[in-house]
Amino acid sequence: MNALKKVPAFGLGISTGSFREHVAAILAMGREHRSAYVCCVNVHMCMEAQANAPFREVVNGADLATADGMPIVKSVNKFNRIAQERVAGNDLMPAVLAEAEKEGLSVFLHGGEPHVLEKITGRMAMDHPRLKIAGAYSPPFRQATAAEREEEAARIRQSGAHIVLVSLGCPKQERWMAEMKGRVPAVMLGVGGAFLLYAGMDTRAPLWMRKASLEWLYRLALEPRRLWKRYLVTNTSFILLYVKELARHGKASAGQITGGGK
Repeated sequence: MNALKKVPAFGLGISTGSFREHVAAILAMGREHRSAYVCCVNVHMCMEAQANAPFREVVNGADLATADGMPIVKSVNKFNRIAQERVAGNDLMPAVLAEAEKEGLSVFLHGGEPHVLEKITGRMAMDHPRLKIAGAYSPPFRQATAAEREEEAARIRQSGAHIVLVSLGCPKQERWMAEMKGRVPAVMLGVGGAFLLYAGMDTRAPLWMRKASLEWLYRLALEPRRLWKRYLVTNTSFILLYVKELARHGKASAGQITGGGK
């Protein structure tokens, strides 16, 4: 199976294709027990990648890097003149679970607290009674030792899982998946907050706010004390990055018109 084509945005390669094509690509990798990983790129991940070259390599090393946040979607479309739709982790998780049940593929959950995993597996049993749950593991919040990392890899290998859903938060989950590539014979999907959403312990912004790139405002209203500083810094930095990229593309277009862009 060939990977979906990637296009550039802010130094990152973003996978293109419909939502269904992304789901199909994930299922195909899982079916083959291919050791692969998927990053769902939003503004937070994008800015982490700008500030940290090794992390940028992790994102660019992903087999799929989906356009998760609407600002990323709009930027990808603007700079590449395409019509890419949003492929968010919050939507991928239930879609992948539904398809995995149909195909008889097993799923492993890695991340989240024990009570969150309990709620997720409980809902999965109701929504997808024929879905094979290979296992679930809540790792410690501290940095794992090399021996513990090998235990994690061995646990997933022995489970026979085709798909591993990972919720450790950005950038930890992306680094974990990159480290596990080649050690875990499954496709790993970094879904972050989708665990809490699926468990019914979190809520999502209304559709109109999502389409208007205002999910951050919804999250800020729910948790102002925890998130105000992060959004102030991250969003401001992203706007500056976008303006800089817009200017660069404008100069390139002008150069092509005058013959200086060759």
